[in-house]
Order: sequence, then C-alpha cells, then structure tokens
Amino acid sequence: MNDDLFRTKVEIPKSKFDFSYKHKALMMGSCFVENIGAKLKSVKYQIDVNPFGVIYNPVSVCSSLKLLMQERQFVEDDLNFHNNLWFSFYHHSKFSNTNLDTCLFNINEGIKTSSQNLREADYLFITFGTAWVYELLSSGKIVSNCHKLPAKDFNRYRLNVDEIVSIYKDLLVELLVFNPKIKIVFTVSPIRHWKDGANGNQLSKATLLLAVEQLTELFEQVSYFPSYEIVMDELRDYRFYSEDMLHISEPAIKYIWQRFSDTYFSEASKQIQKQVEKFILAANHRPFNVGSDSHQAFIKSSLAKIHEFLRVNPFVEMSDEIDDLEKNLL
Repeated sequence: MNDDLFRTKVEIPKSKFDFSYKHKALMMGSCFVENIGAKLKSVKYQIDVNPFGVIYNPVSVCSSLKLLMQERQFVEDDLNFHNNLWFSFYHHSKFSNTNLDTCLFNINEGIKTSSQNLREADYLFITFGTAWVYELLSSGKIVSNCHKLPAKDFNRYRLNVDEIVSIYKDLLVELLVFNPKIKIVFTVSPIRHWKDGANGNQLSKATLLLAVEQLTELFEQVSYFPSYEIVMDELRDYRFYSEDMLHISEPAIKYIWQRFSDTYFSEASKQIQKQVEKFILAANHRPFNVGSDSHQAFIKSSLAKIHEFLRVNPFVEMSDEIDDLEKNLL
C-alpha cells in the first residue's frame, strides 16, 4: 500500500548546491541543529555544531555569529558569577565552571576554532527555535541563556518579523564579506515551546517563518529547509514526538535526516557515506576472540580498504577507526 495515500508529503526541491564530504559547515541554533549535526558528524562530514551551545532565539544566534567574525576573546569582565559558577550570557551552561580560568579557556578556545571554521565554511545552517527572548534588565541585552537567575532580572517578550529581518540583513551582508563563498540555510525547529501555550507557540513559529521568507527573497545565497513543515504536515502524529510531547522522537529525526540527505547530498556523497558506515561498523566490531586468524585477517583487510578509500577521498577523517582497528592488530 502506498503510504502517500495517508499523508500530505512536503515537496522539497533538490538543492541547487550539493553538500559533499569536501565541504565544511557550521550549524547554529536550537537543539534540532544538535540532532541533525550529530547525524552528519556520525558519518564523518566536516561539521562544527553550536560552538556556543544550544541557542534558541534569532538575536542570540546573530550575536554569536558576530563574536565569531570578530574572533572575540573573553576576559573576566565578560563573565558573571552566580551559584558558585562563572558563566557567559552568550553561552550555554555547559561552558559554566567553578574555575574562572577554565571557563575562559573553554570559551576562548571554542571561539578561536569556530571563527576559523566559519571563515572556511561552505555552508551555514541556522535553526530558529523561538521568537521569544529574555532581555537582561541590568544591561538591556538579550541573553542566550538565563543561567537560572531570578525571573525578575529579565524582561521577556516576543520579537516581531521586522526586528528579525533588520538584524539579519545587516548580519548577512557582513557575513558575506567575511566569507564570500558561504551559503546560508535557515530552518525553523519543529520542537514546540509550550510556555505560552499552543497559540503562543504558533505565533512564535509564524514570526520566524515570515522572517526567514523575507531573508530568502533578499539574498540569493540564502535558502530554507522545511523541517518544521515536515513534522507539522507530513508526520502529523504523536508517535513522532518523545515522551514530553514537545521534542521530536528518533524516528522523526531519522525521517528528517533522510529528507535532508535527499535534498543536499549528491549520489557520489551518498556512496561515500555508505563506505564510511561500513568502515565504522568494522571498527566497532567486537569479536569473541580478537586473536583468531579470521579476525586478524578481517582487521588487515579492513585497514587496507580504509587506506585505499582515503587515497581517493583524503578529505574524510577516519583516524579514530584506523586507531580502533590497529590496537587489536597482533
């Protein structure tokens, strides 16, 4: 039976630009970026995911990208101290630390690395999660993370379409000077933000969608991938949500990954990916008897195949798999 009889499939045109193993990409935004970024990393694409940690709102994503373009190095005055932790309002709490120097080192090393990655990137994927923002009253700045400070310290409000378009028009002009070859793909996260209920979530998502539409019309280097529509209109079932009924489930992530692959990957990239997956399986194989003649032959054969593969595809990073195989070679 044809599954398409029971759903409205979201039609996605093939991207004009292939994303291949030779390309580099930076991904920033909500936890949806983490999901797709993890998939890309798992099959050895050259990906840098959320160098500031998960970021949900457009203003914070914009601020983070500007910091990368400036290669800004943080100092003690850029940090705050609360609940015995040093932290940055630009960063996720995973960067927080009881030790000031450690906190600064992790932040600055991340910025240094990702600034270079942004300069070299062929693609920038940005996922907006919500149009709601938290403004720190003491500074008037919108924060990426509230770090469990009291609600009274913030003014919470929803951005409008014009505000988002205005800041991104300026950002994208600056970004295309910083890296003229970069292509920007926007997505809107299908993960629901329920603090303001169903209507508040829909208004937020609608704001993001309208803003992105305008940006795709203003810049030829900007496009849109409809992850939100895939979940809302194609996967219209709570089977595709996790237990909290807000985040999407692993089957939904796998399906979006498949649609993403069909949109951006060439057939050549898909064939390389299949080979990479085989090598990963070989490296992860744990036999009953490592020293058996058959397994030693398997290791030697796998290593020979990987080295031949890398001779043709030197841009794929397989050092972990080579190390895993070689350490079991007797």
